[in-house]
Amino acid sequence: MRAIRYHEAGEPDVLQHETIDEPTPEHGEVLVEIRAAAVNPVDAKIRASTDPASPKTTGSDLAGVVVDVGDGVSDYETGDRVFATGLHTGRFSGGSFAELATVPTDLLAPLPDEVSFEEGAAVALVGVTAWRALVDHADISPGETVFIHGGNGGVGHVAVGLANAMGATVVTTARPEYHDALESLGAEHVFDYGRDDLVESVQAVTDGVETILDHMPDAYIDFDIDIAALEGDIVIIAGGDTTFEGTSPARGKELDVHMMSMSNLATHPELPDIGPILEQLAKLMANDRLDVVIDRTYPLEEGAEAHRAVMEESVLGKILVVP
Repeated sequence: MRAIRYHEAGEPDVLQHETIDEPTPEHGEVLVEIRAAAVNPVDAKIRASTDPASPKTTGSDLAGVVVDVGDGVSDYETGDRVFATGLHTGRFSGGSFAELATVPTDLLAPLPDEVSFEEGAAVALVGVTAWRALVDHADISPGETVFIHGGNGGVGHVAVGLANAMGATVVTTARPEYHDALESLGAEHVFDYGRDDLVESVQAVTDGVETILDHMPDAYIDFDIDIAALEGDIVIIAGGDTTFEGTSPARGKELDVHMMSMSNLATHPELPDIGPILEQLAKLMANDRLDVVIDRTYPLEEGAEAHRAVMEESVLGKILVVP
């Protein structure tokens, strides 16, 4: 089968379009014929910074059709439409920039006929991330105000739609060219993140923000505290090496600051399972209550270009590769 692999860390050009052996599902796994895979910043960051112990296929999430099942699998059978995420967490060696991948059944869910393979791949990782931030950490309720940094990004635009579907009033930031699209996804107010009066602008349209999603706390934690409501939640979606200062004023508002990382799901079994979250996202999408935006699609052999684009270009939504 064909796959996009790298043998050493480096720039996107270390990614090679190679022919490798087809994988075989082990106990508790299914073999998926991949119809679409998404590229995420985490994929590019791992590729750039980590030398793999052996050639590694890149990619964190996928959608496709089950073509074989391993021992102990009873919930899935050949021909099932599925989507999955969590392939970057170290649970197993496979990746999704390939024609086939083996996936543990707890990392995937059925993909309804109403949801395309491209939509399933696009929503998987970012949808689970947004769900964990808004539901598991912040426990948002209808009527709350939610502020989302970078609403045009992969996690950001799904978080906008998810918060809106849950009855929250959504405020977000993005470049001006994305404002109309984010309003159509459910944002009540969209501000240019570069404006000098951003704090005052947000305060003018809210009585304090109950939940804030932030992926750049080193730049925005003081801003987050300024706009937060009393006893609000700040959920920081970041890597394990992220550090920041300036949280002391949070005590004055009795804020809860949550640090979360998708990578923790590999080492902390007490955290929520991925499969049930994917099922909830699929229901919302099948019922037209949640949209995912696909900015562009690359053929598999252009996986290196997809990696470059996700880190260097401003996009709305997700970039995909299609085998």
